[in-house]
Amino acid sequence: MKLVIVESPTKANTIKKFLEKDYNVIASYGHIRDLPKSKFGIDIENNFNPTYIIPTKTKKRVNEIKKLTQKSDLVILATDPDREGEAIAWHLLQVLNLKDNYQRIVFHEITKEALKRALENPRKIDLNLVLAQQARRILDRIVGYKLSPFLWAKIAKRLSAGRVQSAALRLICEREKEIQNFVPQEYWQISALIKKIDLEKSTANQFEAILFKKDGKVIPKLGLTKKEEVDEILKDLKESEFRVKNIEKKEVKRNPLPPFTTSTLQQEAWQKFKFPAKLTMQLAQRLYETGLITYHRTDSLNLSDLALSLAKNFILKNYGSNYYQLRKYKTKSKVAQEAHEAIRPTFPDNTPEKLILKLDKNQLKLYTLIWQRFIASQMAPAIFNSTNVEIEAKVQKGKSIDRSYILKATGQSLKFDGFLKIYPIEYKEKEIPHLEKEELLKLIKLIPSQHFTQPPPRYTEASLVKELEKNGIGRPSTYATIISTLQERNYVQKNKEKKFVPTEIGLFVNDILLKHFPEIVDLKFTAKMEDNLDKIAKGEKNWLLVLKEFYDPFEKNLQKKYQEVEKIDYNSDNSEEKKVCPLCGAPLVVKFSKFGKFYACSNFPNCKYTAPIEEKKLGIKCPKCKEGEIIEKRTKKGKIFYSCSNWPECDFALWDKPTGDFCPKCGSLLVEKGKVIKCSNKDCDYKKDVKK
Repeated sequence: MKLVIVESPTKANTIKKFLEKDYNVIASYGHIRDLPKSKFGIDIENNFNPTYIIPTKTKKRVNEIKKLTQKSDLVILATDPDREGEAIAWHLLQVLNLKDNYQRIVFHEITKEALKRALENPRKIDLNLVLAQQARRILDRIVGYKLSPFLWAKIAKRLSAGRVQSAALRLICEREKEIQNFVPQEYWQISALIKKIDLEKSTANQFEAILFKKDGKVIPKLGLTKKEEVDEILKDLKESEFRVKNIEKKEVKRNPLPPFTTSTLQQEAWQKFKFPAKLTMQLAQRLYETGLITYHRTDSLNLSDLALSLAKNFILKNYGSNYYQLRKYKTKSKVAQEAHEAIRPTFPDNTPEKLILKLDKNQLKLYTLIWQRFIASQMAPAIFNSTNVEIEAKVQKGKSIDRSYILKATGQSLKFDGFLKIYPIEYKEKEIPHLEKEELLKLIKLIPSQHFTQPPPRYTEASLVKELEKNGIGRPSTYATIISTLQERNYVQKNKEKKFVPTEIGLFVNDILLKHFPEIVDLKFTAKMEDNLDKIAKGEKNWLLVLKEFYDPFEKNLQKKYQEVEKIDYNSDNSEEKKVCPLCGAPLVVKFSKFGKFYACSNFPNCKYTAPIEEKKLGIKCPKCKEGEIIEKRTKKGKIFYSCSNWPECDFALWDKPTGDFCPKCGSLLVEKGKVIKCSNKDCDYKKDVKK
């Protein structure tokens, strides 16, 4: 009997379908060993030797695997084809005390053919991959277990720092500071609604042109900043003769995007479905384990010859030869593992329509996205008919030309859909009537528009993943964890637009780390560490040397900061008005936690009253007591709610933000919930959509 060990029961069930009866397949349910939670677990003096333990919840499963191992002639370790999977296989090797009676196999898709190839080409554990994963785990443990207690000692309990999360937090905090310090700049744009003279009665032949040049010079985006200059140009244009100066017609090709990597899949799933990175990875894991897609943790754009052949046959059969074009994509990342493939369906014939009854709604959405992107990547480009028209407006006084302006109009229409037949991308068709060079045109109206420059946008799940990848922070498999950790620790929250906003404590922790431990939040330093881990995986760098180069200066600086940095005292209120506890009358003091500053009763633990430092008034009278005012408050865990300012005398409270208006059906306060205005009375069904 041969025993195959994988991570998940879903993966085990899929593999069983492709193996003969003399194979037994069992799941380890992920990691079977880890560093202990209750202590540091790293012997720094003894070459950073880690102490691994089998967690209590895992012991039963390990014992089951041990019993099956004893009854098996051969153990086949079939964990995932990445560093983490290699590390799980190595831990199994150690715990099961396997010597030569084991094989390590890897495959990037769970199909009969892929499994057969893997079984025909077994290997031993790749220790370089294991050591790279172990080095990452030890580095994260050092930062987490050494730096977090420093924050506890100097700021507040239950704060935490992380090697990669702190660099990601810096990105969000710096963006927020950019937004706060941003000064809008006014600028103007001028467009004109124009039509052919010989078709004055037809509105279908009207088109818009945008002011492009003044006296032969291109007007930059922020070129028109004064209303006086705009008014002068408008006066000129009203007096001008409009004539077609140049017409350029051409075909424009738009090529398909490459198949997905982990990063681009997370970005696109957010853009199209608002799936958080964590959800996207969970769905992709399920699709991989059931054999529908290739391995979903990859930064490679490589496609196997078999995949290319399958895509070609599918496109030729279903759409015709004019829709097919062979494409091989080159990965830009220097550290991408080309042995891996991009994320793709295992079989193109498994169209989304065939899987409607087999997948839940979100799984089907993600599978459809992956399937469409892969098929489209091997299709012909979309072709557009493009027209660019330059229109000259001359201000003529007497026989001389005083000033001249150029306006530009662009139009496009789809000639051949190509890959757009499979993978729709938003585009606008804009028709321009047939024009001749030197043709006179009629000005219908001028449209001046005032604009203001906008601050850089806050990060969304998609843009943050893109920025993490751009700066080399973490690796594809870690992006979802990084984002989740920042939210769980209340360092960042999502606003109503689902964009990341740093919390008060997040900003504060970032400032402390930036000031005293700059290397931890330095983006280049973090990226260099990832490069070192990649070099360990390739056998190009010694893992102990990497750890030592990091640890020695880090530990020296940490001890220095313990001596230099005074504990920050927040247990005082500098405001002139001293606040007292509304429950017992004792003075209130300012406390600090991972959820930020808050008032607490000095008579704790006899009195457990707490309140937020700042209470935002909404200008709405309390509908219950008719005396208090509705204020915005936060729970101890940072969640916003709305209550009466007369608490505890009045216990009126809401989770949803009140609008100030009242329900036309029952008279209760209306609240805003997402894109809907609804009644706060649970027994009333009144609601309406929010007008944009």
